[in-house]
Order: sequence, then structure tokens, then C-alpha cells
Amino acid sequence: MEKAYRIKKNDDFQKVYKQGKSVANKQFIIYRLKNQENEHFRLGISVSKKIGNAVTRNRIKRAIRESFTRHKQDIIKDDFIVIARNPSKDMTVDEIHKSLEHVMKIAKGFNKRIS
Repeated sequence: MEKAYRIKKNDDFQKVYKQGKSVANKQFIIYRLKNQENEHFRLGISVSKKIGNAVTRNRIKRAIRESFTRHKQDIIKDDFIVIARNPSKDMTVDEIHKSLEHVMKIAKGFNKRIS
């Protein structure tokens, strides 16, 4: 995923946390903030040290990025922050993908119907 698609600055994270809406399932929390000036969506990922060691956290982050890359053209042009919860550490990449798809549908983050 290119750098233009990432949220890296703390100010941007705080703005999404404070002004955005959140939805969740057992594995992930997604904050969504409408942002009309974006050409495409932006993604911030947060995986706590409570979830596991660096290898586990990076595996989860890679799977989240891959999931968003798969649906790149279907995602609304907003800012998203994905927070991984503890059950995500035991999931495979496909399970993470399905769980993120589920929570994105709840957040109405897709611009068309995903089956």
C-alpha cells in the first residue's frame, strides 16, 4: 500500500478518534471519519503490545493492509483507523480478511455491495 494511503501523524489519528464514528466486532474496531478532500481512502492501523510480540503484531498489520488493498477500488474516500483486538492474534489471513470485510460493511465503508 502506497504512503499516500496511510495515516501516520498523531494529529490525524486524534482527529479521527475524536470526530469519527466507531463500529466494532469481536476482532476489530474501525473508526471512520468523512473526508471530502481525499482522492482516496486513508488507513491507520493500531495493534497494541498486549496482543503479542512484534512478529505477531506485524503479521496482523500486514493482513489488514492486504485486506484493504484487495478492496482498494470499493472503499469510500474517507479516513479509517483499524484497531486490532486480542482475538485477532489467533486468526489466519483469510479469517482476518473476512472479519474486516464484516466490520467494514457495518461501518458502511464500501461504495458498492460486496458479496
